[in-house]
Amino acid sequence: MKFIKYIGLVMAIAGFAIFTGSVFVGKYNVSPEAFQEWSSQKTKSEFFIERAEKEIVGKELSAFQLTSAISRIAKNSNAHYKGQSEIPWDKIIHWKWNKSHKDFVYPLLRKSAVGWIPENKGTFWWITFGLAIIGGLIYFLPDYKLLGPKGIKNNGIFQHSATNRGILGFITFVFFVGFYVLLYFFPSFLINPILSVDNISESLSENPASQWFLYGFMYCAVMTVFAIRMFIKYRHNAYQLVRTAVVLFFQVAFAFLIPEILVAFNKPWFDFKNAWPLNYTFFFDWNINSLVSSGNLGVFMLVWGIVLTLIIVPVMVYFYGKRWYCSWVCGCGGLAETLGDPYRQLSSKSLFSWKIERWLIHGVLAFAIIMTALTLYVYFAGIESWKEVAFGITAYDIQSSYGFWIGSIFSGVIGTGFYPILGNRVWCRFGCPLAAYMGLVQRFKSRFRITTNGGQCISCGNCSTYCEQGIDVRSYAQKGQNIVRASCVGCGVCSAVCPRGVLKLENGPEEGRINPTEVLLGNDVDLIEMANQNSKAS
Repeated sequence: MKFIKYIGLVMAIAGFAIFTGSVFVGKYNVSPEAFQEWSSQKTKSEFFIERAEKEIVGKELSAFQLTSAISRIAKNSNAHYKGQSEIPWDKIIHWKWNKSHKDFVYPLLRKSAVGWIPENKGTFWWITFGLAIIGGLIYFLPDYKLLGPKGIKNNGIFQHSATNRGILGFITFVFFVGFYVLLYFFPSFLINPILSVDNISESLSENPASQWFLYGFMYCAVMTVFAIRMFIKYRHNAYQLVRTAVVLFFQVAFAFLIPEILVAFNKPWFDFKNAWPLNYTFFFDWNINSLVSSGNLGVFMLVWGIVLTLIIVPVMVYFYGKRWYCSWVCGCGGLAETLGDPYRQLSSKSLFSWKIERWLIHGVLAFAIIMTALTLYVYFAGIESWKEVAFGITAYDIQSSYGFWIGSIFSGVIGTGFYPILGNRVWCRFGCPLAAYMGLVQRFKSRFRITTNGGQCISCGNCSTYCEQGIDVRSYAQKGQNIVRASCVGCGVCSAVCPRGVLKLENGPEEGRINPTEVLLGNDVDLIEMANQNSKAS
């Protein structure tokens, strides 16, 4: 069985290595037709068009060479026009490092890829995704026998370099962060990986794959493979088995397949489970206009998004806690519970982390509310989003800042990239505005709680160790105190790893949900004196 695992590991690493290596290879040859179409859409600068046509059209260049040439010529073009007495602003190319590569450069490279990979997309998929997926399954499946009987399976997790901030953990960290930086800001270097899923994209939506389709497919593939690992590891716990299957279904069906099928029918791309403020672009003018102009279905999507946020989310949190979304529906939570499961013990349980968590996550929620309020104000007031509102600030500035710092850096680069360093719920714990919104409801108006049977607790610490939200569960269990925390996502792993059945996830009456009396500890009171007083009173 171990030999089979090693074979699977080698296959997965080979597929992963080929996928990663493809970023650094490949050639691009810009045809006159592709250049003409691209330049007519992207710029009015004759200076840029003339020089770019001489330098890049008809020449075989690498992604780095082509990207560098376009960047250099664009900057020279801007310098040329800005040096004139009257600046022709319509010919200035607005170049920003975090936008121009994906909006300006990427479309040209996407059309200009040449060589073996563009001509053999299906084969390339098999030697990258195919090898990695099959290898991953072969690696995990033997654990059904190798791990022995059903039960808690966390042996050696703090001794492994990959799961305790060792060298393998830091290598994984660098890869995750690097991938998200390329995905969000420099997709022109991901052309070959994107081409690997081109056939799948065309079969679903009849459109060529984009970097976001690549990400969606990778997301589903990784969740599926690591869901198998979850099924094997937690096969003693029905709650974990059902929860993992459900969150995987919502990701594959609602966040990937249905939106792509909608596009195939010329309808807006729409994730029916994605609620504001997690879906922070929902109230942007371009999204509202797109939905309204898409007929009855688009209007339904708009109404559904509002109802989901204002009614369904708080009502469901009242009855079931935020776990209904964070652990059963949300794609961010789904990735954290599958790919991120090996890292859950790395979440900090310190008081300092808790203080940062409270200020940071509610600060992001406040940022989202302010941005959305400004967005709706300029929309209904008929003000263009790029026009100044006050103090030289535009709605577009606020939206762009939120998109960069929260939507890209925090949720992606840090939120997932830092799994091997800070644990698997960095985004959910410190940054997700929807989690903050639901957390307030859960803390003050919900039927959900985790009950504890303190008399059975042996203080082993498994519950606190594997709490991905950094809650010191053991301190509640030792006192027999209900756990009612805004940050708790109800994943149930604390209960799954408890050897004594101390913890139980429950939905019950609000009365008595938060322990009404102070829990007395032996060193807090003279128990003999208290017993004597009670005896006299009776």
